[in-house]
Amino acid sequence: MTRIPAKLLLSNGMSFSGYSFGHTGSVSGEVVFNTAMTGYPESLTDPSYRGQILVLTYPLIGNYGVPDTISEAGLPAFFESDQIHISGLVISSYSEQYSHWNAGRSLASWLGEHSIPAIEGIDTRALTQVIREHGAMTGKIIVDGEEVNWRNPNSENLVAEVSTKEVIRYGNGRYRILLVDLGVKYNIIRHFLKRDTTVIRVPWDYDFTGLEYDGLFLSNGPGDPKKCEATIRHLQRQLTHPKPVFGICLGNQLMALASGADTFKLRYGHRSHNQPVLQAGTNKALVTSQNHGFAIDSKTLGSEWEEWFINLNDGTNEGIRHRELPHFSVQFHPEASSGPTDTEYLFDEFLSEVGRFSGR
Repeated sequence: MTRIPAKLLLSNGMSFSGYSFGHTGSVSGEVVFNTAMTGYPESLTDPSYRGQILVLTYPLIGNYGVPDTISEAGLPAFFESDQIHISGLVISSYSEQYSHWNAGRSLASWLGEHSIPAIEGIDTRALTQVIREHGAMTGKIIVDGEEVNWRNPNSENLVAEVSTKEVIRYGNGRYRILLVDLGVKYNIIRHFLKRDTTVIRVPWDYDFTGLEYDGLFLSNGPGDPKKCEATIRHLQRQLTHPKPVFGICLGNQLMALASGADTFKLRYGHRSHNQPVLQAGTNKALVTSQNHGFAIDSKTLGSEWEEWFINLNDGTNEGIRHRELPHFSVQFHPEASSGPTDTEYLFDEFLSEVGRFSGR
């Protein structure tokens, strides 16, 4: 592999030198880090990373390659969407040699196919310390001296970029779940389909208030939740109705905003497979997969709502629920992919409420 010089330039003036692999081009975005040891095919295709330059702290990346694209039930079997969503990738050491039972290509060739720049040879743990101390910031991957303009993706409506543009129906189960696509991970749809449901996937700004369905689901997604004004407006009307509502990640934040609470940007976000959360009022702790840069301000929750889960590392909100109606949401990812499956039972809790409401 030809080693082409590249550097990562941060908006605070710091720079890190390395070598390009993947697409030989420059890019700008928000620089964030993920401490997971595995799961880069899933992370790179997660729409929640839209507009971000992803730093992986695990030192060896690429050694198990990338799966071939195989479809199951109309969805790619091993990816979380139909494309790579990160703007760029930063790693310590790239492994050209790869070996895995379902590997079909190298990470570098996959990145090249999707025109995603990447840089290796960076001390990603030192870089992570910088981000933790100074907060998430914009940056550039500059390859072979090619300059690009600075980009702050949080000033954009990223959800509008990643959401479906049409209504899509999956499965033919007894429960009709209306899924508002804010940048949904496909493993969420897979979890619903294996639980005897019909999933009706609609765009982020779709007016769902007059549709027939048994339960409403709000997906994960990228960027500032306050950019989703249309979703919040539609959700405000729905939250007065007893029909069950469940949200994950961005869906958690939108549930709060629709109820009148506030959200804020975290200093550097939560992106890993090992985030411990506590169920409020209990001694029940769970290990979760997370990927978000914003959070709910719990102090602004109305009297009809209560905090459901709390992050044990920094005390931030990890979920809310209505005190009387079957409306609840979580900040972490119970569908995992990749990550721990401790909280997968929440899909069953939601569908139990759906069954009670629908009478089926």
